[in-house]
Amino acid sequence: MQPIVVQKPRSGWRLRLALAACALAVVVVVLGAFTRLVGAGLGCPDWPGCYGHLTWPDERHEIQIANSAFPDAPVDVSKTWPEMVHRYFAGALLLLVAALTCLAWRRRAQRTFKQTQILMALILLQAAFGMWTVTLKLWPQVVTAHLLGGMATLSMLWLIVERLRKRDRYIPLHAFRALQNLRPLALLAAVAVVFQIALGGWTSANYAALACVDFPTCQGQWWPQADFREGFNIAQQIGPNYLGGALESDARTAIHFTHRLGALLVTLLVLSLAVRAWRAASRAWALALAGAVLLQVGLGIANVLMFLPLPVAVAHNAGAALLLLVILTFCYHLQITQPVNVNRANNVLKQTQ
Repeated sequence: MQPIVVQKPRSGWRLRLALAACALAVVVVVLGAFTRLVGAGLGCPDWPGCYGHLTWPDERHEIQIANSAFPDAPVDVSKTWPEMVHRYFAGALLLLVAALTCLAWRRRAQRTFKQTQILMALILLQAAFGMWTVTLKLWPQVVTAHLLGGMATLSMLWLIVERLRKRDRYIPLHAFRALQNLRPLALLAAVAVVFQIALGGWTSANYAALACVDFPTCQGQWWPQADFREGFNIAQQIGPNYLGGALESDARTAIHFTHRLGALLVTLLVLSLAVRAWRAASRAWALALAGAVLLQVGLGIANVLMFLPLPVAVAHNAGAALLLLVILTFCYHLQITQPVNVNRANNVLKQTQ
């Protein structure tokens, strides 16, 4: 018997606004990755403007004035525009979330009210992290937290969309029990994906993506020489300019190698979840989970073997967001799915026709 999905009346403008904000959040995450990868994180040494401009200095006299005002950070137009474009899209996202929050206050009894308020607080915190990324000169802790905040914003927006769609899903009792048995593994896989994204952020923030340029070995060894203590020293001092990284080779190797080990763990967990979902007759979810994780693994391997080409590196960041959304959506559907016997299912089906 196929699952029965009861589609209740949607939330109109709130749903449309949440969908628009979710799409914009994807753009912001991708632009953030692009900005980091082209080395434009400090393309503008001040905040929220750029060398005192609302956009960025591009005329000769503007560049001369900017260079005089910031002699330690000469203007590089190839890096100023990515930084400011990212800021403008992030600002537009803040405005959309603010509008969504205002609409939520008009209907405080709805179940997305609390989530919307948390989201608004989160995106304000993200704005602060964006400022600290510049003022603390790409301090790896802040850069990693900024990436995680972006992923959290996107995830929460997507879950708000799912809740606003108000779908009830009914499946037979035996199928319900089979799916509920997947909940511990699904939760474990979701946590592992979040930690792997954090490791990816730490790898990027410390410029360790090319610490190993071969695969599957690292520097020709299965267990390379690495300084894990220094690589994961989160007590790094605030103050130096971390553009280009400040760690020694062995420390970067430790970060990269740990990210690989994390990728192996995530792959095993998600593929195991996909296999069990297939056996539980949730074949669409099994294919989605397996496809998302294998795509991400393929992009990661391509980054190493092709020496971090920009399109592939940006796609790897987008792939991380996709994998996170797929597994979170699967966890959410496990939560909203309800058991129903055959007679009840027939009655529900007649009511929806």
